[in-house]
Amino acid sequence: MINLSAQPLSLAVNSTRFFPTPLVTPNKGLNMKTRGLISVTLFLVALSLLTEAIADNGYSARLILPTAGQVLYPGQRVRVEWEATLPNTKAVGCEMELVLSLDGGSTFNTYITPPLDPKVRYFYWTVPNTPTNAAMLDIRFGCEVFYPESRSPQTASPFVIMQTAGQFY
Repeated sequence: MINLSAQPLSLAVNSTRFFPTPLVTPNKGLNMKTRGLISVTLFLVALSLLTEAIADNGYSARLILPTAGQVLYPGQRVRVEWEATLPNTKAVGCEMELVLSLDGGSTFNTYITPPLDPKVRYFYWTVPNTPTNAAMLDIRFGCEVFYPESRSPQTASPFVIMQTAGQFY
C-alpha cells in the first residue's frame, strides 16, 4: 500500500503522460512544472475576465422564416430570415452563422451559411436533400478571440424537409 498522506501530490504534464509530482520541492519553493500550470491557469482566468469585460452577453435571436411547421422541399430556394439583439461589445471580427440540425436540435452539424456580417438578417438557402420532420436552425454570434460563440437554437421553430418523389428510406 502506498502512503499518500506523507506529501501532497499534484498531476503535472510531461509529454503525453500524467505523473505525480510533489507540490513543493524541498528548499526550492514550487517546482517548475507547478509554476507552469499556475501561470497557464492565471492567464486563462485573466482572458476570461477580459472577455466578460468586453462582452455583456446580451445576445438573442429569433427565427422569422421558415416558420414553425413549414414544409420545405429539396432543391427549393427559400429565404431564411431572423431578428437578433446583439451584445454591446467593442470586439472586432464579429460574425453570425446559421447551423442546421436534422434531429430536432440534438446535434447541429451542418453550417448553411458562411460567416456573415452581424448586421445581415436574411439569406437565400437551397434546401438540401436530407428529409426530416425535425429540422431546426441555430443562429450563432461571436467575435474572434474576445467574444465566445453564443448559440441560439430555434427550438420553437422546427420545420420539415420532405423527401423527393420516389425516394424511400
